[in-house]
Amino acid sequence: MLEYLSRQWWSVALRGAIAVVFGVVALIWPDITLRALVFLYGFYALVDGLLALAALLLGGDLVRDRRGWLIVEGVAGIAAGVIAFLWPEITALVLLYLIAAWAIATGVLEVAVAIWLRRELRGEWLLALGGVVSVVFGVFLVVRPGDGAVAVVWLIGLFAILFGAALIGLGLRLRRLGGALRGGAPAA
Repeated sequence: MLEYLSRQWWSVALRGAIAVVFGVVALIWPDITLRALVFLYGFYALVDGLLALAALLLGGDLVRDRRGWLIVEGVAGIAAGVIAFLWPEITALVLLYLIAAWAIATGVLEVAVAIWLRRELRGEWLLALGGVVSVVFGVFLVVRPGDGAVAVVWLIGLFAILFGAALIGLGLRLRRLGGALRGGAPAA
């Protein structure tokens, strides 16, 4: 698994970069309309889901033990994106719950993968941190639905930036570890 992740470090970093871009756009335009927010979120969720499925397809035997997780994560992201595009007039409350459900589901999966990776990689805390931040964010949205999606654009943007930064950090760390593995050095 570590060999696969170190080869596909760019995929992890790319997912993080997309999350950071999403977050920056949300912070730059806090008065964004609900329709624009729906499309922005839909694009992000769709690309994130497609990247998870790409990791599944490119991973071969190296992701055999993680296929179920990648399928669930990919399908959840694609479904969230498609729903956002098919119903752009979706209400702020429904969008809020859609984002919350997606954040909780992907966060739980990332924490589970981080726990599973403990056998192969020390310092998997970046993935676990991203997952915990995702779950906390999702729970906050469920607990405070009255604030509405547009009112929490800043929070959504900050979440995406933090989550993306954690994934970029993990991707870069995997790149360094991949170089060490190919050079014959033990993984740390």
